[in-house]
Amino acid sequence: MQRIRLRYTKRGRLRFTSHRDFQRAFERALRRAEVPMAYSAGFTPHPKVSYANAAPTGTGSEAEYLEIQLAEVRDPAHLRALLDESLPAGLDIVDAVEAHTSSFADRLQASVWELRLDGVEVADVRSAVEAFLAAETVDVQRRTKNGLRTFDARGAVSRLEALDAPADRPGDGACAILRLVVRHVTPAVRPDDVLSGLRAVADLAPPVPAAVTRLAQGLLDEESGRVTDPLAPDRDAAPAASSTAAGPSAAQQVPEGPR
Repeated sequence: MQRIRLRYTKRGRLRFTSHRDFQRAFERALRRAEVPMAYSAGFTPHPKVSYANAAPTGTGSEAEYLEIQLAEVRDPAHLRALLDESLPAGLDIVDAVEAHTSSFADRLQASVWELRLDGVEVADVRSAVEAFLAAETVDVQRRTKNGLRTFDARGAVSRLEALDAPADRPGDGACAILRLVVRHVTPAVRPDDVLSGLRAVADLAPPVPAAVTRLAQGLLDEESGRVTDPLAPDRDAAPAASSTAAGPSAAQQVPEGPR
């Protein structure tokens, strides 16, 4: 049984796709691409697909991950292309690698997020960032199914900075870019929780909702604050695994995606 790990995106209007909607679209893509899936046992067998740490509905992402189990060996690069063709534009399969290691979910330690704050001056965001980083704790509230919950948003933030908007950005109004690295902790700290924290410490309140995109997720280097590609250990292990694996597809490697 072969395991393939995939990276996919949620772009444009497809950022509003819920995780359940994506699951349905992906299972349809598996059928259209005639992927030889392995199935669970029992009265209602279902394809063996494991999803990892999906982004909230309404946020874009360049780095969502899942793993599938196949009943027959396939070339990961060819499989990626078939699945990408079978999904709508915006839900794009951009990377695939054969699994040669365990504990993939444990590698998703942190995420890099980018928030576009229209109508906000960069200087105001930088002042708010300084106040946030200087605080030992920043308590925020979020409504959950069990009621209103209070938790610290500061402890999960490894890096936070304000940047100028790109020069080619359409429009003439003020705009700032907020870039942050957030550890995956319990309870999860989301980008909107960090915005709530900036409002609490510096009264920063964007006039319109922020456009949020996850740029990366993976292993966190605490010293540099860099988040590394979680598929890299499988690529690194592939040459050793190919010496004992059967079939030419075992030695295939796909180009490494952006980090």
